[in-house]
Amino acid sequence: MPASTAATGRLSHLLELADQGPALRAALAEEVAEILCHWPDDCPETMRPVCETLLARCARDVEPAARARLRVMLYANPSLSARALPRQVPDRVLVETARAGGDVGAKLAGALGLDRQTVQDILHDESGEKLVIACKAAGIDRAAFSALALTIGPRREPAATYALLDSFDAVTAGEARRRLCAWGEPDTRRAVQLSA
Repeated sequence: MPASTAATGRLSHLLELADQGPALRAALAEEVAEILCHWPDDCPETMRPVCETLLARCARDVEPAARARLRVMLYANPSLSARALPRQVPDRVLVETARAGGDVGAKLAGALGLDRQTVQDILHDESGEKLVIACKAAGIDRAAFSALALTIGPRREPAATYALLDSFDAVTAGEARRRLCAWGEPDTRRAVQLSA
């Protein structure tokens, strides 16, 4: 069997396991984390984002102890750990920090695994679309996002703020996490600053 066929078969098997329910998610997450840590020679690099997405999906459903084991497994790759296993940022703490004029950027950077410059680009984005993606990927709820959109970054007209809320409702968490993963890659940071 050619290497690419074996790799595709392995990925298909992992995806089938992901649909078997939460009972197998911890074992599956650990298996995928192991693959990501020790990338097999027969797996094309194009499969890596799929595996990262699968790990993030499974990790959301596992117990805190299993998430802690996954963090230990991914210790040598902190950017992967931050993307696949983002630490939860309590919405209330973020909103209170923003209203008090505190450093929201530090909290978002830690939760999302992004460098401070990328987070500053997100917070100062005139369109607000980067904030939509970051907040959705971090699991921030709509009410907290609304408060953040009103208190941080550039001042916006009410119509623009309502448009951001519509964008927040329209984007899925999975799509936001995929875009955020791209932002975390060193080669794409400049592109994010210039476009997204």
